[in-house]
Amino acid sequence: MLALSILVSSRAGSAGRAARARAALALLLWGPRSRPGTRALVTAALAACGLLFGTGCGHAQAFDEGVLRKDGVAVRVGPVPSGWRRIGVDGADLAFRDDERSGSTLFNVRCRQRDDDAPLSVLTDHLIMGTTEREFDAQDIVPFDGREALHTLLRAKLDGVPMQYDIYVMKKDGCLFDLVYVAPPGRFADGAADFEHFAMGLRTEGTPPVAQTAGTSSRDP
Repeated sequence: MLALSILVSSRAGSAGRAARARAALALLLWGPRSRPGTRALVTAALAACGLLFGTGCGHAQAFDEGVLRKDGVAVRVGPVPSGWRRIGVDGADLAFRDDERSGSTLFNVRCRQRDDDAPLSVLTDHLIMGTTEREFDAQDIVPFDGREALHTLLRAKLDGVPMQYDIYVMKKDGCLFDLVYVAPPGRFADGAADFEHFAMGLRTEGTPPVAQTAGTSSRDP
């Protein structure tokens, strides 16, 4: 029963993470009214997380002077390009719209989640669930903020529309970090160059508190 409970919890957490990323990207790229069928897709995905009704799937976060603070962790990101504008999107801790290239950037952090013990390749797959006709240009382990991240470049269709993706996924100190840039193929290269500076500037400046239960200590073993 315990094993089954863990499996169900893991699948639910993975599905929620995938739904939030997909819904946030759809809202950033097209908005809820601009493509047939997209409004229903976004509504269903956000409702699954309670995002349409204010309950959310995470906790409040703040972003000031290049530092995101959430759940006891502080993360500094690289320079935000002048052509990016920040947009508030449920399902993303940080979201930016690159209007010149019709691109979008998402950044999410979550800590102490059981299903985040999965391999980086599996965690990356969660972010592209629902895409079709995937073509991977590259997928490599790279140094990232004193750890290793899986860096993925791919082409895929999102709701039937060709897109290119630049994705970093890293695990560090009990937290999972997702950084995603997506844009149409003809405009992707220039936008991805800006995204690389943004992503590679990531530095964690604080660690989340360790959850405690009765009879346990906050000290590391």
